[in-house]
Amino acid sequence: MSQYPDATFDPACRRCPRLASHLDAVRRAHPDYYARPVPPFGDPAARLLIVGLAPGLHGANRTGRPFTGDYAGILLYATLHRHGFGSAPQSVAADDGLVLRGCRINNAVKCLPPENKPTTDEVRTCNDFLAADLARLPDGAVLLALGRVAHGAALRALGLKQAAWRFGHGAEHALPNGMTLVDSYHCSRYNTQTGRLTEAMFDAVVGRCRELSMER
Repeated sequence: MSQYPDATFDPACRRCPRLASHLDAVRRAHPDYYARPVPPFGDPAARLLIVGLAPGLHGANRTGRPFTGDYAGILLYATLHRHGFGSAPQSVAADDGLVLRGCRINNAVKCLPPENKPTTDEVRTCNDFLAADLARLPDGAVLLALGRVAHGAALRALGLKQAAWRFGHGAEHALPNGMTLVDSYHCSRYNTQTGRLTEAMFDAVVGRCRELSMER
């Protein structure tokens, strides 16, 4: 039996020709990299689902775990640990023993895109995997969208119009299905080094997600 019986992930997916071709090239250049669609990671019974953009070239695309091995993951996992979601403050490899409790991480796009920029069609093509993962969440679950693309992908996966729920850092959206969507700027190197997203800003958002997930 597949370990993904509810269609949340297909490890052999090649639906997007551009992404499939790019992964083939990356695998040739880096034969020791994971270089395949990256599965969700975390607690199957999570009340908080974090939605990122896509695997990074030398991060999840290398290790096979979301946000593991790249700069964005340094802030993310340290913050999750501080708020009781993670068993360790660092995620360095898929087999490092890190456990997430009450939290799961997924991406809007499961495959590494060139220049870390998936097309709109690629986000849409991958969206049914995210929709299947959202369907696993308990009533009153919390979604944390890291960036505008993840925000839009989460809404699309729920059958909601993005125009009705505008992205904004720290914004909270009470959705019709009882879930709460919380927005944050992506914890990327660019955003943190330019000061668009500070550690304190991100800590406040994750802390609020913790409060919301505990209230339900």
